[in-house]
Amino acid sequence: MADALGVEILKLVNENEAIDTVKIASILGKDHQQIVGAVNSLKSVGDVIQTEQLSNKHWELTKEGKLFVEHGSHEACVYEAVPSDGGIKQADLMKTSPNAKIGFSKAMSAGWLIMDKTAEGGPVVKRKVSSIEDKAKSQVMLVQAGQISNIPEKECKELKKRKLIVEVVVKSFKLTKGSDFSLSVSKLETDLTPEMISSGSWKEKNFKAYNFNAMGVMPVSGHLHPLMKVRAEFRQIFLEMGFTEMPTNNYVESSFWNFDALFQPQQHPARDAHDTFFIQDPMYATEFPMEYLERVKKVHSEGGFGSQGHKYDWSIEEAKKNLLRTHTTAVSARMLYKLAQLEEFHPVKYFSIDRVFRNETLDATHLAEFHQIEGVVADYNLALADLIGVLHAFFKKLGIEKLRFKPAFNPYTEPSMEIFSYHEGLKKWVEVGNSGVFRPEMLLPMGLPEGVSVIAWGLSLERPTMIKYGIDNIRELVGHKVNLQMVQENGICRLDK
Repeated sequence: MADALGVEILKLVNENEAIDTVKIASILGKDHQQIVGAVNSLKSVGDVIQTEQLSNKHWELTKEGKLFVEHGSHEACVYEAVPSDGGIKQADLMKTSPNAKIGFSKAMSAGWLIMDKTAEGGPVVKRKVSSIEDKAKSQVMLVQAGQISNIPEKECKELKKRKLIVEVVVKSFKLTKGSDFSLSVSKLETDLTPEMISSGSWKEKNFKAYNFNAMGVMPVSGHLHPLMKVRAEFRQIFLEMGFTEMPTNNYVESSFWNFDALFQPQQHPARDAHDTFFIQDPMYATEFPMEYLERVKKVHSEGGFGSQGHKYDWSIEEAKKNLLRTHTTAVSARMLYKLAQLEEFHPVKYFSIDRVFRNETLDATHLAEFHQIEGVVADYNLALADLIGVLHAFFKKLGIEKLRFKPAFNPYTEPSMEIFSYHEGLKKWVEVGNSGVFRPEMLLPMGLPEGVSVIAWGLSLERPTMIKYGIDNIRELVGHKVNLQMVQENGICRLDK
């Protein structure tokens, strides 16, 4: 059945040949929009009522116009504030009301007041006429009474210019009886249920017609993971700084490119199975640039290029072992070797953001799989000062300006620096990345010209993402414990710049 308000509307339509929803609202003492909502509900159950949209315009007083009715116009208030015997200082007159300035201007233009600028202590305002007619107040009272037609057009424009009146458009509906008009309306069924089919009751039901023009419900779609949102922001920063993205789809890497090409000795603890995932099938890589491999072997075992090397028997069997890459610096090594094979060297700026794998014990801050962000710049005569300058420019775009650098050790960079930033929330300095200048023992065997230096830095993607989204356990960001609702509801990432 129609609700109580709908029944009241139907009664009024039945009693009148045609009736406006504004009038219905007035009769029933309801808000007009509430009446319109009830009319739309009645329309949805069939041709019970017919509607015709109407548009009515009328003028209403603004808040300032209503003040005119209550207290008089600004100019009349100023006139009344001037004593009939003598006068008042202009400075004191301006304090009599909040709108004294505009009222004084209008009263002077109307010739109601005169100002004596020769008086001691400043200008004095006096009445020029003994009485006034507050025409503006009379006009707004006519508007309030719905008699705006009695106001001359020129003066009506002046009221609009002074923002004392405003035109209001009221959209309403004229209601008449429909072909299925009834004072008792049953709600149309919207669903055909299994119970209706089994009992046969659907034959006696009235069903709501389908609206094929209605917009359907948007299907549930995929959402970007917070890691991907932050990754996109980092990628944009690199591109803004003129960097080129390196191809990083080579998750399985040989020990040669992951360790040996980076001048990392074969006895290094990072090559232990407790730190690195080695591949069983295929266990070994087969293709290497042999001339380059021989130069790498020599610099490891015998030294060269001004270095004494590591002084051990270098094993190609160890270099051939396949593994899941432990850092994207393996990608940088491949790209720098490719650069060295060009006929003429040219400066480059590379970056990569992708997954790396380490045999870590899982806890709140460590996973066996995570993302590494790496930036690499190659040019002649680059030094530590250039690295520090680039790092300041890079981190400034992340909204990080308080940086400190601490000497560190990396097998393939010398000098090396850990990067620290002051965390305003924790009120302490925290490590945010690692950096350094690639060693000549790594670059010269590739065939890069002497005098070419390569500066590089790296940081994780997970840590800034956890800070950005307020996540304190990395297992809630990646893995089977991820809250999919969090992925759906979190907005686009925007790092403060």
